[in-house]
Amino acid sequence: MAELSYPFNADNANGGSQIVSQAQWQSMARMWGGDRVDFQLTATSYGTTSLPFNATIVNGRTVQISPGKAWVGGFYYTLTATQSVTIPNNSTTKPRKDLIVLQADMAKSAVNLAVLTGTAAATPVPPSLRRQVGGIWEMPLYEVDAAANNASITISGRMPFDMPERVSYPWNTSLGAALLPRGTFAYDMDNNGGDSQSEAFNGRDGYVVTRHLGESRTYTPSMVNIGNPATRSGRWRWIAPNTVWFSVYIASSSTSDLKVTGDNWTYGVTLPVPANGSTGQVFQGHMDNNGTGASPNLPNFVDITAKVNRGGSTSTMYLYMPNANYTANTGLDGITYFPRKGFLTISGVYESNQL
Repeated sequence: MAELSYPFNADNANGGSQIVSQAQWQSMARMWGGDRVDFQLTATSYGTTSLPFNATIVNGRTVQISPGKAWVGGFYYTLTATQSVTIPNNSTTKPRKDLIVLQADMAKSAVNLAVLTGTAAATPVPPSLRRQVGGIWEMPLYEVDAAANNASITISGRMPFDMPERVSYPWNTSLGAALLPRGTFAYDMDNNGGDSQSEAFNGRDGYVVTRHLGESRTYTPSMVNIGNPATRSGRWRWIAPNTVWFSVYIASSSTSDLKVTGDNWTYGVTLPVPANGSTGQVFQGHMDNNGTGASPNLPNFVDITAKVNRGGSTSTMYLYMPNANYTANTGLDGITYFPRKGFLTISGVYESNQL
C-alpha cells in the first residue's frame, strides 16, 4: 500500500497500523526532539558529581559512569547502576582522542555505552559520530584524551542536556517568565499592541530580552547641552542579550546655528536605553552642512565620533569632530553648535546596562 500511517487502535484497510517496527518508531520518535540527557540545568550552579552520567577514572584506563537517563536517536535509555568502560591502550608516540558515547544499535535493538577509538596523530581529532536511521546512532558523553606511550588519560564532558520548553505570552511576559525555571525562552506576542514582539530568556542573570522580532522600535532622541532641533527620530532593537542596534536622524530647520548652553564645550544625543559605561563605547556618524544657507563655520560634510563616557550607566553619547580650523591636526574637538539647516545621522551597536 502506498499510504502508511501509525500507530492506531487497529490495523485497517486505509493503511493505518496498530503495531510499529523499531525502524518506524525511530523515524517517528526522532521528530519529537534531539538527543539529550534527561536532566534540565535549572540551578545556578552544579558540582560535577551532581549531574547524571558523572565519570570517574579508576585503575588508569577504566572510566566509571554513574546512573542517568537520556534520549538517543528516538529511543529512551536508562542506566540504573554505575557501569565501567575501558579505554584502549595507546602505545604509539602520538596522542589520540576517543569518545565515550551512548550507542543506539538497531541490529542489537538496544542502547548501550560504547567507546569510539580515534586515530593517533600529532594533532588528534575525535572520531566521527554515526547518526544513521535504521543503523547506528550515537550521542557523545565524554571526550577522552589518550596520551602517547600508554600514559594516563583525561576526560571532558560533551553530553547535551535537556532544557525547559519555550513558551509564549500575549502580554506581561517579564512577569510570567520570572516564574519559569531557569533556562526558559519566552516569546512576547504583544497581542495588546503595547510594545514589540520579542524573544526573552529567563536565566542565571534573570529575565532579559534577547532580540526584538518584527519591526524595529522607534524613539525620539533628545539633545543634551543644546536646544532640540525641529526634527528628531530614532530607531532601535535588541539584537542579542544586553545588545542594542540603533540609528538616529536629527535635522534643523533653523536659519541660525544652535549654540551649546552655558560653559559646555560639546553636546550629546540620548540613546534609546542606557549604555554600559564600564569601558566607554564609541559610534560613528555624519553631519551634513550642505543645505541652502549652510553654516560657513563647518565643511559641507563632517565625520562625527560619538562616545559614551566611561563610568557607570549613561543614556547620552557625546559628539566630537575633526578640528575644523587646523587641517594638519588629526585629533578631535567637541562641537559647540548644530549647523543651520544641517542634519546629523549616527548609528551603531552597543552593550546596554541591563546586566
